[in-house]
Amino acid sequence: MGEPSDDRPSPDSNLNGAKSNSKPGFKRKYENGPRDDKAKKPRRDVEASSSPFMPMFENFRDELDEHHDRRERVIKASRDITAASKKIIFALQRVRKLNSEIPESIAGEVLGRSKGMKAQFDTIAPDLTGLNAWRYQRQISGGIQEYMEAVSFEHYLRNQRLIPLEESSRLLPETIPLTGDDYVLGIFDLVGELMRFAITTIATTGSLPSSSPSETDENTVGSRDVLQDLRSLRASFQALDTTSCGGTGLGKDVEKKMEVMKACVEKVETAVYGLIVRGRERPKGWVPDLLDDRAPVTVESY
Repeated sequence: MGEPSDDRPSPDSNLNGAKSNSKPGFKRKYENGPRDDKAKKPRRDVEASSSPFMPMFENFRDELDEHHDRRERVIKASRDITAASKKIIFALQRVRKLNSEIPESIAGEVLGRSKGMKAQFDTIAPDLTGLNAWRYQRQISGGIQEYMEAVSFEHYLRNQRLIPLEESSRLLPETIPLTGDDYVLGIFDLVGELMRFAITTIATTGSLPSSSPSETDENTVGSRDVLQDLRSLRASFQALDTTSCGGTGLGKDVEKKMEVMKACVEKVETAVYGLIVRGRERPKGWVPDLLDDRAPVTVESY
């Protein structure tokens, strides 16, 4: 009796068969035939190019690209103007006299940076024509406010008075409007610079910056110091009615700037109080210490 024959295929034969029947890279066939991406792409491109809506959306794309490029140019110029304005203010803080000409070295530095800011304004002037002046007003507003602060500070040191809105507007290109909000917010920031100017002058000279009667206007009686000007500004700001400016830049920032303005004026009042009232108890050459750890002195504000 012979041995039973084994008709089962060997594992090696199945493995070899599977390998031989497999086709690497073969794509499955779908009901509609093999999937061919390369053949369909040109068809979609042809359909898109023949669509009547494509020219319209291409115009939208170009307008958006121009808008973003213009907006970025305005933002960059606003930052450069802000930086140059701060440097002008730092230079003007070295002045120690009111209602007089600025020293030549400081005036030269201020003039050079002012020319640079004017060039920045001229660069973005074409981008702020027509409706674009209001479309990008938020982007340029910060630079204009800082520029307004520097210009008004220089004007005050030369003349001991505020620069009018009309005169400030003439310093800007015709296509860039100076809004009332930017003007008022710039004057708010001016109070902080006047506070620094007064405190620094008191600390270095031992006296409050003021102008003599001959240097003031004919209608002014007696001398006028920087504290009187600060109190006058505080009274004017407190009388300002901003109830109808809720959605504007002035309506959003006036509350915070009002508190900062009051604190700046009170700092100068505290320094003058220590200089005049307590000055007799101190030796000659003493200057007030505003960082005294003792209880704060209450100063009447009006």
